[in-house]
Amino acid sequence: MFLKKQIIAIVSMKAMVVICIALCACTPRSLREAQEVVAQADSLWHEGKIYGVDGGDSATLAQAYERLKPRAQFTIHNSQFTNSYAHACYHYGKLLRAKGDPVSAMQAFIAATHSHTKDYHILGRVYSNMGDICHLAGYFPFAYDMYERSGDMYLRNGDTLLYYYDLNNMAYELAEQGKKDSVETILVAINSNCIDDDVLAKSLETKALLLRNIEQYDSVIEIVNVLQQQHRCLPMGYVLKASAFWHLNQRDSALFYAKLVLNVPNGSKRDKFNMLYIVLNGDPTLNTDDIKALSDQRADLEMLELVPLHKQHAVAAAELHRDLNKTPRSKTIIYIVCAVIGIFIIFMFVYAYRIRRAKSQQQEILKDVKRQQFEHLQQKRQEIEHSCSAIRNESNWQNLINWKDYELLCEYIDKHFFFFANKLKKNKNLNEREIRLCILVLIGGFSDKQMADILCYGEKSIRGIKRYAAKKMGTNSANLRVYLLNMVMG
Repeated sequence: MFLKKQIIAIVSMKAMVVICIALCACTPRSLREAQEVVAQADSLWHEGKIYGVDGGDSATLAQAYERLKPRAQFTIHNSQFTNSYAHACYHYGKLLRAKGDPVSAMQAFIAATHSHTKDYHILGRVYSNMGDICHLAGYFPFAYDMYERSGDMYLRNGDTLLYYYDLNNMAYELAEQGKKDSVETILVAINSNCIDDDVLAKSLETKALLLRNIEQYDSVIEIVNVLQQQHRCLPMGYVLKASAFWHLNQRDSALFYAKLVLNVPNGSKRDKFNMLYIVLNGDPTLNTDDIKALSDQRADLEMLELVPLHKQHAVAAAELHRDLNKTPRSKTIIYIVCAVIGIFIIFMFVYAYRIRRAKSQQQEILKDVKRQQFEHLQQKRQEIEHSCSAIRNESNWQNLINWKDYELLCEYIDKHFFFFANKLKKNKNLNEREIRLCILVLIGGFSDKQMADILCYGEKSIRGIKRYAAKKMGTNSANLRVYLLNMVMG
């Protein structure tokens, strides 16, 4: 009985395969025309143009996208329809983005990821655009994930250059979040393995963004100066430089670069919005009418363009989030049969070798990144211990670190111990007495009695303060220094 059922299932599957092949063999005129539209869009794309904007008709592309969709869903994987549909999704999504409709664009890009195409280059482009939309929505961790997927597609396609661009995009999203160590680890990997000047210039821009976000403004200016010397400074570099000068209270320099950004044709509206703030608050030559005109311009940018577009990007990112979290369901028996056939083709296809090779290459890069990250942390720990030892060995150490002046003490500690005092203030809700105690514990070499004398407390009191401070931070007295070291390194 069981054998009989197996025979019936096999015969049914063969029948469905024949049906699928018959469907693929039939190429109506409308489908051929749709494929021709996609081919034209591909040609414009290779010239750096967008179909429907720089040539061709947007309605024709939309029609091709709709016509290829049902055929692609019921076609054997890797067929001409599957790849044509994936390309149609990409071109239509790009057109919708250019027309200011990120929600519909995201839906087209999502459709491309469900097309079952093995054209990894086009999938890399699709995921990169999805990352751009998530970035503009302010969903930086989500954007990081999309760029990571895009990079994986490029590696599968053997395109290491575009992979390094996406690796830099991943670092950029981490820089937006101020994750210094993670950004530096990725940038070290890029600079160690990539020789393309454009990629290296973009990595410098990412480094400058990170430094801006962690308030190292002098370093931001130095990096942008290097980009200017290389004639590779884009408007984003001038934005960062203007912001750095502004925070350093060098208003004339900030105003100079802000005006450069405002004079860039077709520049970023977000950049113009930010630079208008510097001009409004830093240009002493403005009269009342000028101030009113610039204020109105800035308000219009925010309320008429930036806020509505940001909301649309947020909705688009939410569409992607729903798609990634929904449970896939089989719609028809034909779809199930095509999926089974596709699995067999994937396992038997010659591209298996290239996939293994790409994965091996990616694993080697990741191993190198992890090794460099470990070495970086070890070096950072040695620097911290060396600084602590230098303080302990200084006979007049209290004057060295400005012990008696709390504000100057915190400035010294922040400068030499990676913003340690600032982390204690913001993240752990400690008072001055507890922060001073933590600094002594970090420096090390002091007994409870010595710390009590330094802080003008009794020995029993200092132990109680130490226990209370450790408890606030979720640890205990015995492990307090290890905890503080990890906080400095984090």
